[in-house]
Amino acid sequence: MSRKKTPEPPQPVAACSILACQVSVSPIRNRSDRLRHVGRLVEKITERVSRRPADLVVLPELSTIDYSVEAFDRLDQTAETLDGETVSQMRELAITQGCAVLFGMPRKTGSSFRISQVGIDRHGNLLGCYDKLHICQYGASVEKRYFERGEAIVVFDVAGIRFAPIICYDIRIPELSRTLVLDRSVDCILHCGAYYRDESFHSWHAFAMTRAMENQVYLLSLNRAGEDYGDSVFCPPWVDQNHPMQRFSGTYEDFQYLEVDRSVISRVRESYPFLEDRLACYDLPTGGAG
Repeated sequence: MSRKKTPEPPQPVAACSILACQVSVSPIRNRSDRLRHVGRLVEKITERVSRRPADLVVLPELSTIDYSVEAFDRLDQTAETLDGETVSQMRELAITQGCAVLFGMPRKTGSSFRISQVGIDRHGNLLGCYDKLHICQYGASVEKRYFERGEAIVVFDVAGIRFAPIICYDIRIPELSRTLVLDRSVDCILHCGAYYRDESFHSWHAFAMTRAMENQVYLLSLNRAGEDYGDSVFCPPWVDQNHPMQRFSGTYEDFQYLEVDRSVISRVRESYPFLEDRLACYDLPTGGAG
């Protein structure tokens, strides 16, 4: 029988402030376009955190290029390695403003490409690089034509809070979020997406809220801005009429400050002991009638 896994005992009270950036991305067709775009992102973030500091700044999936076949056809010009120009720009932002940064970019890996979320701490060190595990190929998504999937999860700590990034389609695979919480004691899942308004768009929030509540963690589900995108949400560990999801401003660019507080997670788990009440194993016999 498999061993029942539960999150580690509550850690000392900790809280982390997040600046979540629902940003627009103009068409990116070459290195110059990308440099200008990332430079504008850095300026917008700097303007805000210089007035109101944050422990962690989060940007959406593939935040350095537009999400389109035209952009993907030019990955040989716009994708980068971890020693590339965008990482350098974000490292300078992190050091100058004293905050960690998590951003999305297409990453070169030898002869192929991956969809990556790259984390940098406030000292400019690499927190980790998460490569999207589940590649999407339906609706407006054509990722399997251009990208290969990742092979590992990434977990990192900022201001005493444990975070894990996942990317867009990953939210629809419940085993990933469950593993992050039960086996890695994650407090907040950073779900960074590029959700286009296709036939699956309006089911997305239900997945985000469910992953937060069934795992009793915070979940930031961050989309890019734009007429065909938007509607990011931030879910607390328990969602009801008194504890609603925090919603971003429709399709517009929106920069929202959020807080992750571990004491809230502890209170929710005490009130609603879902995780404690799981069985050690669900490989059970099928019951008969009667």
